Amino acid sequence: MKEMTELEPKALWKQFAKVCSIPHPSKHEEKIRQYVIDFAQTHGLEYQQDTIGNIVVRKAAAKGYEGHPTVILQAHMDMVPQKNSDLEFDFEKDAIRPYVDGDWVTAEGTTLGADDGMGVSAMLAILEADDLPHPALECLFTVDEETGLTGANQLATDMLRGDILINLDSEDEGELYVGCAGAVNVTARFEYEEEAVPGGYAGYEIALAGLKGGHSGLEIILQRGNANKLLARFLREQSYARIATIDAGGLRNAIPREAKAVVAVPADRVAEFEKAAGEFELTMRHELAHVEDSIRFGVARQAQAPATVATEDFRKRFIDALTAMPDGIIRMSDTVPGLVETSTNMSRVGMGDGKAELLFMVRCMVNYGKKRVVAMIDAVVTLAGGRIEAQGDYDGWAPNPDSKILHVMKAGYEKLFGQVPEVKAIHAGLECGIIGAKYPKLDMISIGPTMRFPHSPDEKVEIASVAKFYAFLLDTLKNL
Repeated sequence: MKEMTELEPKALWKQFAKVCSIPHPSKHEEKIRQYVIDFAQTHGLEYQQDTIGNIVVRKAAAKGYEGHPTVILQAHMDMVPQKNSDLEFDFEKDAIRPYVDGDWVTAEGTTLGADDGMGVSAMLAILEADDLPHPALECLFTVDEETGLTGANQLATDMLRGDILINLDSEDEGELYVGCAGAVNVTARFEYEEEAVPGGYAGYEIALAGLKGGHSGLEIILQRGNANKLLARFLREQSYARIATIDAGGLRNAIPREAKAVVAVPADRVAEFEKAAGEFELTMRHELAHVEDSIRFGVARQAQAPATVATEDFRKRFIDALTAMPDGIIRMSDTVPGLVETSTNMSRVGMGDGKAELLFMVRCMVNYGKKRVVAMIDAVVTLAGGRIEAQGDYDGWAPNPDSKILHVMKAGYEKLFGQVPEVKAIHAGLECGIIGAKYPKLDMISIGPTMRFPHSPDEKVEIASVAKFYAFLLDTLKNL
């Protein structure tokens, strides 16, 4: 099998192998930040770090390019830490294990981190090279993009001097992105009473797994199963099952793939409960056959029943709220065919010890859409006796049809590859909107290689597209 470091362009793949070897989940980028700093020092490059941990590395213009406008290349250092439940893996300590799988590179049981390790690696390869024609460069490495765009939000206002920004965080080669969705994080909290489990109850663990999950912006249009919503549906149908705990879903920006709950079932309804679980799995496989192919749903009898469960009153209010909660696509764009305008992802459900918490990410291309969905969530939560908090609200990035870099790159792509690139907006949060608000004179665009299933252990990047992405980036720098 071909080794990843043998792939072309070797300079980029060499750096990506290094990035994969360094643990860098969101909010734990200290090792990758140190690598970037050491890299800059080793190659005699000027660098600057702000208080949140963003780093900009500057490289002087190549000979003959001194008078050209300074270009900012930008990518984020963190990755989404998702793994299969049967894999022992610590994202803060263990290296990602990438491998070549036909025309793609993927990882063993975890997210690959091509989002945005590809952008980081391209910048490092360009900074390392001494034979590339390019204007003066500022390579901006940001932190914590995946869990709230913290780095972009807190980017110092004295970090950048350039006039053009090329973001390297898109996920379809041959497409130029000129706009993105804004988002807001919503957290719902509940407090409830517990009571002792009556005699004559059996304990069960419910487990739902095998869903594809994926990026809650890019893949929301695929309408895959949400493990949290499916679990709530089963629990509502089996209203006699008393709930002790729920541990379902995970990160706000990942469609939930797995969900678990511990329940107590009356002894005289055990057979009914086990039969219902089997029938529910068959129903889900039938309903989601076109988007999911590996659903696993089952119940396992425990040695003993849980000691306490939520009161029946709270159980009903909470499960009804989960069932009624908006999730997935809320509205499609009226102006851009095929573009999701508004969506929400009910990413996390946690319940136990008298407290319950729900996490959401609401995305929208227009600000009023976010407010509408937050109001919907608030209404359902309030009716169920909880309260919400909305944080991390950021605006989208509005397309600029007069963008100079857009026109230059459209022409350059057509000349290089003989085809016209698509110009798109994306239903995901790119850092361009936030950075552009801090540096309003920037002319911005976003490109990247082709990736599939980011934010899930099925994440993969297309090898041929990486070569085209890098060639296009170098050609752009040469001809600006």
